[in-house]
Amino acid sequence: MRRLYRVLIRLAAPLAAAVVLIRGLRDPAYRRGIGERFGFGPPAAPGGIWLHAVSLGEVNAAVVMVRELRRRHPRLPILVTSATPTGRAKAQSAFAGMAQVRYLPYDTPGAVARFLGRVDPLIAIVMETELWPSLFEECARRGLPIVLANARLSNRSLARYLRFGALFRGLFSAGVTIAAQTREDADRFARLGATPAQLHVVGNLKFDLQAGTESADRAGVLRSEFAGRPTWVAGSTHAGEDEAVLRAHRELRSTLPAALLILAPRHPQRFDAVAALLEREGVSYVRRRAAAPVPADASVLLLDTTGELALFYQAADAAFVGGSLVPVGGHNLLEPAAVGLPVLTGPSNENAREVLALLRTAGAVRIVADAGELAVSLGQLFADPSLRARLGAAGRELVAAQRGSVYRLLALIEPLMEAAAARRAPALGND
Repeated sequence: MRRLYRVLIRLAAPLAAAVVLIRGLRDPAYRRGIGERFGFGPPAAPGGIWLHAVSLGEVNAAVVMVRELRRRHPRLPILVTSATPTGRAKAQSAFAGMAQVRYLPYDTPGAVARFLGRVDPLIAIVMETELWPSLFEECARRGLPIVLANARLSNRSLARYLRFGALFRGLFSAGVTIAAQTREDADRFARLGATPAQLHVVGNLKFDLQAGTESADRAGVLRSEFAGRPTWVAGSTHAGEDEAVLRAHRELRSTLPAALLILAPRHPQRFDAVAALLEREGVSYVRRRAAAPVPADASVLLLDTTGELALFYQAADAAFVGGSLVPVGGHNLLEPAAVGLPVLTGPSNENAREVLALLRTAGAVRIVADAGELAVSLGQLFADPSLRARLGAAGRELVAAQRGSVYRLLALIEPLMEAAAARRAPALGND
């Protein structure tokens, strides 16, 4: 199975690169760093920390950990890889001055070996669940420790991995440590072959994200621009979900004509398609990238920029988190909860069942089945400021009570770094 995988991945890599280049005709961000996807790119300072965060959500979760690593180990170089243009762009902005950023190579043996030869890290930290056979094999061959940080594994993903059991059998070598979000996640990794000694439950790093003073000030400016209008965010929406969100907004405006929707599609490549949808439906809207104040007659602000969703959560009165009215599995419910917003979500939340359960127990979230229920819940929230305040406070208090995962995670990572440094030349033994 592994031999077949190597053949297939070698055949697939040029095809994947061709797709990237074709997409680059419309979005130049896809063309940048194409050599990095084959393991090329400038050498990095050896003996550093390599962190992989596949896309935007994983980069966001990694921010607090990278900042703490930089604070504790100011002289150790840090390299961050991503697999998507949005993840790469977010990493470049979030880790400016702290880390180099590049693409993760395709999982061919040659590309992986070139990459690791050029960066020669002390430790590999892989966010959440990125199980690449060639990468894990090459790390094991080099004796490079891997930490799966903030690791999660849904039942659906577990079933997919088990279907190709021979390919992933033995993937968790002795050098792999799994820092799982929950006991349920740890149990699923055990079914994939992880041993009890490799499994640790540290919680969810997203509880440790905190809004900074600067973003709070910017949110205050935005709120003043909205001029007291009832404002809600539909964050990380997907195709087929925008239409439901717009139906709910139309219904809400039948009783609250001043209501403003901040519509934030999940993927940048959908920004123009959502703008076309707004045009077709005759919705008065303004695009965020126009950098103009929102007119009083605009019904929707299309958030067609990246990295600003958290800011707009802070500037709003309520939030709906997308990927949940369509069968995607949901997105980060903690981001709006952390800033004290009442949270609404659809029924599809397989990606964060445990977080949803915590928020439901705390009374900080409402689940809506469709556009009609979304409109009703929004109407209730805007009609009752005390209800909004109760739900928002419950979410904020839950997030505050669950913080501390980053310190439990670093308590696993740092001894591995020290042991790896001790095996290297004495000059690398002291950062």
